[in-house]
Amino acid sequence: MGRLDGKVVLISGVARSQGRSHALRFAEEGADIIGFDLLEEIKGSPSAPATQEDMDETVRQVEALDRRIIATKADVRDYAAVKSAVDDGVAQLGRLDVVLGNAGVFTAPALAHELEDDIFMDTLDINVAGVWRTTKAAIPHLKKNEKGGSIILTSSVAGLMGYPNFAHYVSSKHAVVGLMRTLALELAPDHIRVNSIHPGSVNTVMVTNDTIAKLFRPDLENPTVADFAEAAKQMNPMGIDLLESFDISNAMVFLASDEARYITGVTLPVDAGTLVQ
Repeated sequence: MGRLDGKVVLISGVARSQGRSHALRFAEEGADIIGFDLLEEIKGSPSAPATQEDMDETVRQVEALDRRIIATKADVRDYAAVKSAVDDGVAQLGRLDVVLGNAGVFTAPALAHELEDDIFMDTLDINVAGVWRTTKAAIPHLKKNEKGGSIILTSSVAGLMGYPNFAHYVSSKHAVVGLMRTLALELAPDHIRVNSIHPGSVNTVMVTNDTIAKLFRPDLENPTVADFAEAAKQMNPMGIDLLESFDISNAMVFLASDEARYITGVTLPVDAGTLVQ
């Protein structure tokens, strides 16, 4: 018996990295998956975009666990596309119980007064408004459940503290907390719990790239990802270089399960102690 047998989970940004990990971890616990991803380049992003091949691999791995998955190309900046992906997935799988607002972007770092306007606004449109659009499309389905449901929004340690050169990203991830707290109040009468997850540095393409390495290791002429990982050890008291996606997925499963049935409005760090250092 899985902890989420018979449940259906919606995951934005499902094609790779944390999104894929969440899909597999929830499938291991008995859930079926509705997922979507952009599969296109985003201006200013230091990492290559997810591809259809990435999405296909997520589908293959979920199906290998004998679970169903409906995976669609959709942009969180396009509400009509998000709503279509959610509605079609629910029509095929019959219900919706859990929403993981996972899709997000980190774009070119710069001092706040040097950031390009469109890069700042695109970051907010994806990381905040995109999460809101995802929940907006999903909430009517969650409200149909007698036992309610769970919404978990991916923020960051940058949603609870500041970082120089990240004004756009930090602003967006702080805003996710405000959205989470408001939804937790609005949806409590429907027994829909809403929480946010705050990862530290996770071993994904968003973090393991040359741009991040150069930003965190200015002392080196050509720093590598391994050099960044060494610097990351200084960012938390446990001395961990990079967390793995499954560390975040495990926390997601807990918050979605009945074990957390009265936990709502919570900001849960998964950060090896970064926020208490």
